[in-house]
Amino acid sequence: MNESIKSLPVVTPAESKASCCGPDCCSDTPKVTDVADVRTVVREKYGAVAEGTQNSCGCCAPGDVEAVLLKIGYTKEQAAALPEGANLGLGCGNPLAHASLKAGEVVLDLGSGAGIDCFLAAREVGPTGRVIGVDMTPSMLEKARANAAKVGITNTEFRLGEIEHLPVADASVDVIISNCVVNLSPEKPQVFAEAFRVLKSGGRLMLSDLVLTKPLSPEMQNDVSLYVGCVAGASLEADYLRMISEAGFQKVEVQSRGRYEVGMETLAEGSPEREAFESVVSVKVQAFKP
Repeated sequence: MNESIKSLPVVTPAESKASCCGPDCCSDTPKVTDVADVRTVVREKYGAVAEGTQNSCGCCAPGDVEAVLLKIGYTKEQAAALPEGANLGLGCGNPLAHASLKAGEVVLDLGSGAGIDCFLAAREVGPTGRVIGVDMTPSMLEKARANAAKVGITNTEFRLGEIEHLPVADASVDVIISNCVVNLSPEKPQVFAEAFRVLKSGGRLMLSDLVLTKPLSPEMQNDVSLYVGCVAGASLEADYLRMISEAGFQKVEVQSRGRYEVGMETLAEGSPEREAFESVVSVKVQAFKP
């Protein structure tokens, strides 16, 4: 466990709302009691998003989820193909843009949420392929399964689990994708080790994630709202790439890099929150298992 997270302060609803990025972004946040466990904090926040009791922690405005989807790299055609309710305005990029999925491949989505990337991947791999979504939030899984049932998607399944301990067999997956989830893990080396374990030889990793361009202050690192907003838990880019390489991956490369500005206009100039968000960039990272 990251030592800095152990000292996370107890956050009341009023305090969390005050430190968030907009008047509605993190309203009605429940009191955090188990602050020593990052997973508890993340599960509660994203569970509230899935249940519709809280807006997306990425700070998009209510009703703006489609605009956010286009802003982070999805096409209008992809947006139109999604089941209603799959897009919750989460994510920092489109991992499928560089994944080069092929018919018949088995795809694993780390932190699948309401299923957006799983559903798009399912179209690309076709009926002979298969997509597995893993998420640790039961309400997200419930939403994803309901979304799949709405439109009769049958080559996709959703499993409850943590990305540090994947409920997936060894060497059973062709491609792993993820969208702005690995940064939330307090045990990133374990995430990459698990990804390496479940990939087949020659399999590939395609991650869309946020990484830091400079270190955050200890106060920012310990900010619960910034953590669930995918900022405080992010690693420096060089460290992120190193951890992937140390897990055994080869050809670790950044395919694209860009500023992450979703909701930036809601942050006050000179505020600690704006400074934190200005310290991250969105990257697409590809790597291969030999």
